[in-house]
Amino acid sequence: MRFGFWIGFVSLLIGCSPKTHIIKQIQLTETTFSDHTGFVLFDPSQNKTLIAYNDQKYFTPASNTKIFTFYTSLKLLGDSAIAFKYKSVNDSLLIWGMGDPSFLNREVSTNDRAFSFLKNNPRKIYLSQSHFQTTALGAGWSCDDYPFGYSPERSAFSMYGNLIVIQKNNSRKLVATPSFFQAYILEETAIHQTEEVTRDIDANTLRHFPGKKNRSRWSVPIHFSPALTASLLRDTLKKSVEIIVMPLPKDAQTLRSTPLDSLLKVMMVESDNHIAEQLLLQCAAVVSDTLQPEIAIRYSTKKLLADLPDAPQWVDGSGLSRFNLFTPRSIVHVWNKIYNTIPSDRLFKLLAVGGKSGTIKNWYKAEVPYIYAKTGTLSNNHCLSGFIKTKKGKTLIFSMMSNNYVASTSELRKQMETILKSTYEKY
Repeated sequence: MRFGFWIGFVSLLIGCSPKTHIIKQIQLTETTFSDHTGFVLFDPSQNKTLIAYNDQKYFTPASNTKIFTFYTSLKLLGDSAIAFKYKSVNDSLLIWGMGDPSFLNREVSTNDRAFSFLKNNPRKIYLSQSHFQTTALGAGWSCDDYPFGYSPERSAFSMYGNLIVIQKNNSRKLVATPSFFQAYILEETAIHQTEEVTRDIDANTLRHFPGKKNRSRWSVPIHFSPALTASLLRDTLKKSVEIIVMPLPKDAQTLRSTPLDSLLKVMMVESDNHIAEQLLLQCAAVVSDTLQPEIAIRYSTKKLLADLPDAPQWVDGSGLSRFNLFTPRSIVHVWNKIYNTIPSDRLFKLLAVGGKSGTIKNWYKAEVPYIYAKTGTLSNNHCLSGFIKTKKGKTLIFSMMSNNYVASTSELRKQMETILKSTYEKY
């Protein structure tokens, strides 16, 4: 860490020019930030950049990637998610899942339109996944993350948020939801420091290791295969479901399900990775006949985001990938496009609110909320991008991105809070 970097950065904020006079004093330590920090402040009412520091540098965005998924979904998906496409042939109902993340998802405010359609249809169900042409885990994801709830697999027919939830009942017995996976739990004898439930890397075997420190709840990703998908549907619908291999026909009908905003809200407020990945698959299905995230990314960057200041390196929907690289000014540019796409009262309901909700519930506290934003965090990387409602009543767009720091994320957030609070006061 070079302390001179932060002298320069603070000088920029203190007042090298009238437009950058924000902070009069910040207490800094030599280990809080790395040299790789960028900050942009933009006034959409004037279409004017107020502050730009390292705005052209590329950063690992982590879950700030969801901002790009958010915009693409707004432009392509309409008012609701696509449950599946289907075709009735004699006594058969042919189904092609469109990656809808809301089906039987406990975390989403949903309706039962898709479930009721399948449950009440008298025809025998045949499920094809020939149009699903991607990997379960994304490029650049950590292979060590496969058993953790923040890293569910991608799938053509998402169910239960693609997670198994394991909890202890009043008798301290492990109970799996969905109950289909109860028989997959194996009791191990090895004692761990902290009680754990893990999953085999290539199967749904769930191993319970007792520990000195007790836990009561785990979320474990489901390891999917076409056969397992059919079995899960059979179990929940209580009717015949079989797998077939058949291309998606052009005359297939579309069934829509959950209102899009109910999915976008969970994705942005709680930073739900599964919803982000599945929505990007949905976007691919709108512009092609294939569920593949690269198709949606390619379409969005060429057709919707061709005017970005800097070409993004964008590889997934959630930001789990270390391969994603965006610049602060490009993120601000996308936020400005979003701000001009939907009414602000709708937009701000879909974002985490400082001191009130989501991933910034414990930060940026104020009597009247002033930060509406999206976080992005990976090891040694933290970003926050969104909107500031200032003391003088302005709405400003900002992006602050820090990579490769060695201090705690908590300490870095304190410094970010100081800067953003001063911005609120100044403007």
